[in-house]
Amino acid sequence: MTGAGFRNRDPSIWVLLDDRAGNRSQCLGVAEALGHRFQIHDLEYVAAAALPNFFLGANYAGLTASSRINLVPPWPDLVIAAGRRTAPVARKIKADSGGQTKLVQLMYPGSAGADDFDLIVAPRHDRLGPRPNLVEIIGAPHRVTAARLLAEAEAWRERFADLPTPRWALIVGGSTKRRAFTEDMARDLGRMASEMVSETGGSLLVTTSRRTGDAADALLAEITVPSHVFRWGDTGDNPYMGYLAVAEGIIVTGDSASMVSEACATTGPVYVYAPRALTVQKHARLHAELYDKGYARPLDGTHETWTHEPLNAAAEVATEIRTRFGL
Repeated sequence: MTGAGFRNRDPSIWVLLDDRAGNRSQCLGVAEALGHRFQIHDLEYVAAAALPNFFLGANYAGLTASSRINLVPPWPDLVIAAGRRTAPVARKIKADSGGQTKLVQLMYPGSAGADDFDLIVAPRHDRLGPRPNLVEIIGAPHRVTAARLLAEAEAWRERFADLPTPRWALIVGGSTKRRAFTEDMARDLGRMASEMVSETGGSLLVTTSRRTGDAADALLAEITVPSHVFRWGDTGDNPYMGYLAVAEGIIVTGDSASMVSEACATTGPVYVYAPRALTVQKHARLHAELYDKGYARPLDGTHETWTHEPLNAAAEVATEIRTRFGL
């Protein structure tokens, strides 16, 4: 499985997916960027998954019986997973393969068993420090590629044909474990976005998330320009990717590294709404890096047309995997 045997045949790849949308997007983004066939294993957890990985070790104790049933030989050449709760599962697969399965873990899984992973991928803003099995990236891997944006634009453009241009996407996250997205913030964001877009004579494509909560009402009350709105829980096709694809510019809240990274996968202006009260320190470091490298700018009410290279960490990670494992 190492050396020539691994290099000279089509590898067997398992992708471990849990219930967190950001984790799923990162794993699928990397797997798709590799360009090889892969098998998805959906994971559901029991209460034991909340235990520290120091206690769990390398096992399936945190999984439901239905999630374990297909984790059987033949073992894969490569496992791609993300997040702390998948780490014991990945380590168990490697142990049962006799150490032959290579493990790629997206986001730092914690120090317990970290040496079992052949490659750990973590954002630079986490500031983990150097280690031989760690590669640092800007932001988060995702599935937003140039090809997908072209396809989504073709699928969605006519649906927004009645809205004046330029069209700006307003991508809204919300509260996190450490910070609250308040109604005052929502009103501030809605007002700033509307005033900025009004100056351009354009329109807004607005989407909220589960974490926006009741603040969505306060946000939408401030939208005064022509708009298309998709609130969390609305029925019908989710236009999120369509918004990214057809928008000439994007305004995004800075509470999610994944959302900001996906916004920066486009090539037009990206403005980040990140008031201090909403922004944890590591996200502030990410925003500063994006500003410094020209991917984004802070939302301050001013605007201009500019372009940047697309941010695509998934492709960068795929290249690292090919180099390290000879794919």
